[in-house]
Amino acid sequence: MIAETINAAGMEFQTLNESITKESGKELILMGVLGQRFLAAGRKEGNIAIHGVPGNALGAYLNGAEITVLGNAQDATGDTMNAGRIFIHGSSGDATGYAMRGGEIYIKGRVGHRAGIHMKAYKDNIPYLVVGGKAGSFLGEYQAGGVILLLGLGAEDEFPVGYYCGTGMHGGKIYIRTAHPSKGLPPHVRFRPANGEDSAVIRPLVKRWCSLFGVPEEDIYTQPFQVLEPDTEGTDVQHYIANR
Repeated sequence: MIAETINAAGMEFQTLNESITKESGKELILMGVLGQRFLAAGRKEGNIAIHGVPGNALGAYLNGAEITVLGNAQDATGDTMNAGRIFIHGSSGDATGYAMRGGEIYIKGRVGHRAGIHMKAYKDNIPYLVVGGKAGSFLGEYQAGGVILLLGLGAEDEFPVGYYCGTGMHGGKIYIRTAHPSKGLPPHVRFRPANGEDSAVIRPLVKRWCSLFGVPEEDIYTQPFQVLEPDTEGTDVQHYIANR
């Protein structure tokens, strides 16, 4: 299929989104994107390649399409997405993967604060958020399901997450590539080395991330993986959330 190219330079976000909707059955290349919001919101099919920096809520409610960003993205990428894939060849801002219910987000660089907040899963519909660099504070805040994988590349000399990681977490798992002890974790989560069962989840995600961004897999396994998960037996999570 021949891709349709849209020059988004100077275009208002409403106009650009109308143009994207009109081309719902085509492969799209968006050129000159600069801060336009809600791009490809709810899109069910097709591939979109974005040149530039999309604005907030890229791929919100995404329902099956595939989005490639050849640069950075702003806040709330993949907000409440249900299915599909988002590939970011740069970094992404705050609240990336907010309330994800399915689909996959792969980021070459880092994410801001509150990435993966309110992620959830239902039966076989499991969201995945894979980040190559560091993450800001409140990673996985109130996480109820799904998988976050943080590779922490370039941050091997420090713990690659900001403060309050996993605050209010009551489901899902966060895998962190690090040899450093945890810091600033809330009392209702536990931090342990990854085991064989965890590796069965981690390795396919690492393989796909490396393939997307041209990084040798052996570069990833120079550091161990740790697991952050809810400690529901040791702490009353609901009491903690209600009283924080």
